[in-house]
Amino acid sequence: MDLIPAPSSAVRRPDENFPLGATTTLTAPPGLADAERWLRGTLSAATGLPLGPGRPGTGIELVLDGTLAAEAYRITVRPGHALLAAGGPAGALWAAQTLRQLLGPDAYRRSPLRREGWVLPGADIADAPRFGWRGALLDVARHFLPKSDVLRFVDLLAAHKLNVLHLHLTDDQGWRVEIKRYPRLTGRGAWRERSMVGYRSGQRRDDRPHGGYYTQDDLREIVAYAAARGVTVVPEIDLPGHTQAAVAAYPELGNTDVVDTAALGVWTDWGVSHHVLNASEETLRFFEGVLEEVLELFPSEFIHLGGDECPKEQWKDSAAAQARIRELGLANEDELQSHLIRHFDRWLAERGRRLIGWDEILGGGLAPGAAVSSWRGFGGGVAAAEAGHDVVMCPEQHVYLDHRQADGPDEPVPVGFVRTLEDVYRFEPVPAQLDAAAARHVIGTQANLWSEFADSARDVDYRAFPRLVAFAEVAWSELPAEPAERDYPDFERRLRGHLEVLDALGVEYRPMDGPHPWQRRPGVAGRPIEGPPPVR
Repeated sequence: MDLIPAPSSAVRRPDENFPLGATTTLTAPPGLADAERWLRGTLSAATGLPLGPGRPGTGIELVLDGTLAAEAYRITVRPGHALLAAGGPAGALWAAQTLRQLLGPDAYRRSPLRREGWVLPGADIADAPRFGWRGALLDVARHFLPKSDVLRFVDLLAAHKLNVLHLHLTDDQGWRVEIKRYPRLTGRGAWRERSMVGYRSGQRRDDRPHGGYYTQDDLREIVAYAAARGVTVVPEIDLPGHTQAAVAAYPELGNTDVVDTAALGVWTDWGVSHHVLNASEETLRFFEGVLEEVLELFPSEFIHLGGDECPKEQWKDSAAAQARIRELGLANEDELQSHLIRHFDRWLAERGRRLIGWDEILGGGLAPGAAVSSWRGFGGGVAAAEAGHDVVMCPEQHVYLDHRQADGPDEPVPVGFVRTLEDVYRFEPVPAQLDAAAARHVIGTQANLWSEFADSARDVDYRAFPRLVAFAEVAWSELPAEPAERDYPDFERRLRGHLEVLDALGVEYRPMDGPHPWQRRPGVAGRPIEGPPPVR
């Protein structure tokens, strides 16, 4: 059984297959209603079988098993009975995903290609994830993706047992979440006049206005849709840097004594804008209002507040910022940024939530419950874990999926580091220098897909897959800690079969032997781009 991600154990029972038919049933207790609903809807659509309710001990049966961890499951397939035992609702959803995989690529279609010949192979499978946080970041700020594409991405995450969608909702180039008390954030901040092609100053623009945003009901739908599939949506509201779109919408948020923020537009460049928030009490109250609405939309334990790449030039030149530094008894502009982060750290903690931010937030000290996304290599994550903070490892050198997949002229917009499929498979999230106590603070890992050069679901597919499949196995399976000891040839063999699943799902992945002709984009996007690699 060539399952992806690889389960903890799987034993094939070739003489004990379970043929499915019109009388096959599906049964589950009330506590596993989401898994039952998803499995019946998915398999009935693909097979044409009704899968009506049945009695215990027959058909496909989901049960709770208190001896298992919440995300763990066991599958036992015998003639006439497939038992899926799970430690909790999440484990049942992962068991259901594995059952679907056992039926083959046609089980991933939305309409039956055949109504007979569906067979579950006899098997004993036991499985549980290595990490509790198995995430993917989707940047919808640089290029907006319609809601339908986000829902589709959720399905692709769940199919690979990834359970966190980190939704990057705000940046210099666009604000994507409706905030009812501040309507200009989307009325003005959700649209830019044009976009860069490449990174160099003066690089060609496409001269097309770009924008869009999610209404609050859109986001409630995304969150509920994801939750029903075992995926938690973690929102990111970036501050105090990466905020030009917000300042363009509400100029009083900027450093008005050094720049005419009233004339500022949503940024049309990539990189890091120098326009950052001021540090006034009024700005704190503004973003408290933003976050009050964000908390109502997103029930996730963690709220991501960015905290990275905040240029300090405007604060250095601003008399108001310098007065604020003196008023608060701070030493410099770096401590002013830390003051802002610590303020919202406390604010979230008072409301039962936890702040998570990029590793720059370590600079000023954090509350005990705050967590760190380690993107600038492993150093920030190591420091955070050794200080007792939870860490999600997502170093750009290893798991930035917008970076190019090969070092050839055919790759579209050759961004950043070359990171091949094998490179991703050999990524180890837990640094060897951490002792056992610190290593327990590595709660998970995440692959990040920034969208400067991904302006459609088609481009997202190309950059994410099949590397996200390799990452999913790294995040889920108990692979050898030493990357050189991992059996990449076996993974590659299993992946070649799994590509039929991606085909059935309509994923426009990068072929393993190189880009499709449409992906090569000769002339502009296929030309090497001079300048720095993308920032986070």
